[in-house]
Amino acid sequence: MNNIVSLDTDNYAAMAQAMGMAVDVTKSKTSGLARLKIQHAPTMGEKMVDGKAMKVEVISGGKYKLDVPDGPNYFAGRVTVRPFVQRFMYKRFHTGSAPDGVKGKYQKTIMAENLNIDLKDNFGDFNCGKPAGYIEDFNSLPDSTKDIIRQVKRVRVMFGLITMHDATDETGESVSVNDIPFIWEIDNRDAFKIVGQPIERLAKLKRLPIQHFISMGTEEKKIPTGAVFYVPVTDMDVAKSISIVEKDQDIFADFMAWIQNYNDYINSEWESMAKEPNLSDEDMEIVDNFIEIEDGEAQ
Repeated sequence: MNNIVSLDTDNYAAMAQAMGMAVDVTKSKTSGLARLKIQHAPTMGEKMVDGKAMKVEVISGGKYKLDVPDGPNYFAGRVTVRPFVQRFMYKRFHTGSAPDGVKGKYQKTIMAENLNIDLKDNFGDFNCGKPAGYIEDFNSLPDSTKDIIRQVKRVRVMFGLITMHDATDETGESVSVNDIPFIWEIDNRDAFKIVGQPIERLAKLKRLPIQHFISMGTEEKKIPTGAVFYVPVTDMDVAKSISIVEKDQDIFADFMAWIQNYNDYINSEWESMAKEPNLSDEDMEIVDNFIEIEDGEAQ
């Protein structure tokens, strides 16, 4: 893990690596941060019509949603982000019981600068159970392994500042949302590629993400069932460059500290789960008896 905590536009190689750009060039836990996502379904509310409460659409689908910790949610159809840091991870949702007995839990890896290495996860495994390396023949794999691979999502994680244009709260009231620090875990396959395109373009130009704004809207897509979902649409003017000021140094250091804190938590969970295998009571009794026999022979 790169330990750079200050910005230096004169050292592109080191800064690009710290910001997670190297992977785009070569391949032509914690809280306190607002979480960005695309809302696919509308938010419904109630409106009084002729003395009767009627269900109405307050927030339409396809809006960006910013979930602020201990605060309200904000929505907007268009946003402008200034990326500071990029990382990658795997995650997998378990509908059944996790190793700790909790149902409906995410298995997540540490955040890294690329996905070319094995990443420890909070279940005491690597890569959320996904086999390492290139899989030459997917069809030859056991069905159980295929299911795991389908369930594991690769995630592009973006940290930066966001401004939401014509933003509203959950009631539809207009609000002002400017330069809010955020995290965005981009796990949709199409969105993963789309958001990576401007970052890759900057890497080829040897520009740092923090020096540019990315404007984003959404585009509606349909699946065979007729249901709709939305993907981001990005636009970036590389001719316009942002000067880095002292405040940016502090924001960058805060993001790096957040990532380190998150990774420390995942590593701690990995060590805890790896040291405590999931054994049944019968298995534990056999192990205990085996240990007692070993101790007796040693005396």
